[in-house]
Amino acid sequence: MTAHDRQLDEQRFRIGSVSQLTGVPAETLRVWERRYAVASPARTPSGVRLYSAEDVARLTLIKRLVDRGDAIGSVARLDLGQLRGRLQGPDLLDPMASVRPPCRVMVVGAALGERLRLEGGLPEEVVLERAFDTAASFLADPLTLCPDVLVVEQPTLHLDQLDDLRRLQMHAGAARTVVVYVFSSSATLSRLEALGMSARRAPLTTAELARCCLSLQPGVAAAGLDPELGYGPPPRRYSDSELIEIAAASHTRCECPRHLVDLIQALAAFERYGAECESRSSDNALLHAALYRSTAHARAILENTLARTLSLLAGGACDQDKD
Repeated sequence: MTAHDRQLDEQRFRIGSVSQLTGVPAETLRVWERRYAVASPARTPSGVRLYSAEDVARLTLIKRLVDRGDAIGSVARLDLGQLRGRLQGPDLLDPMASVRPPCRVMVVGAALGERLRLEGGLPEEVVLERAFDTAASFLADPLTLCPDVLVVEQPTLHLDQLDDLRRLQMHAGAARTVVVYVFSSSATLSRLEALGMSARRAPLTTAELARCCLSLQPGVAAAGLDPELGYGPPPRRYSDSELIEIAAASHTRCECPRHLVDLIQALAAFERYGAECESRSSDNALLHAALYRSTAHARAILENTLARTLSLLAGGACDQDKD
């Protein structure tokens, strides 16, 4: 083992750094570890998680697969080689080519849960996994899986309730969240959307709720749906180190990947700036949240373009001169 290899082997990252490097929120990472054993980080005597460089590499690939539509339970324990092989499979360029698994839904709210149980009528593409009468019972349940969509019944919705909704979202893991409300203000609804949650006004028919859940299912954005319709800021597809490697290699055939990398890095930097401004400035929090979210979607579009470009270059489809 070389000195460089030993240094990498000994390098350890705290959960905050891992979250930034992989795009996996720290809360989601804890849920994945508890439910799916996605990683087994070392711990300091005080209990602080310490992840290896290999953990970071695996989690980066796992996040990319989950964003593509793979179930976390099916990829959580794959090793690096298996994860890379899965990403390079024939479905990489067309994740919608295969049959999409059912959208797994959990409901928090006595009236809505009871109505769904009594009426039924959900299409086969939507599966009601669990229904909880109260938020307290939902938070008290350890949950054995992460739903694709969490539906929360909140008849009256106010700004001071958004932190509680975020706690429900975090407990659900990687779920998208739909809040079904009756009365609310436009400011509250705007802030809810800026936080990456979707609001739908009651009453909703079973069919309407099913369509809403299917539109929020992970991977659907790749089929061309408008990401602003209920999607939160998408996680990063490439880490900073991966972008650097792509830019360094792009001069060998075509410089388009390097130009795309420059644009992605600039958007990622502005995205971080918007997120920091949102947390530091209460006066313009809604504005900065909207900027952060829009920039994240623009960055995700360019990341997908970069992935397609690299795949075409690898297949010899682009043989142009350097720019």
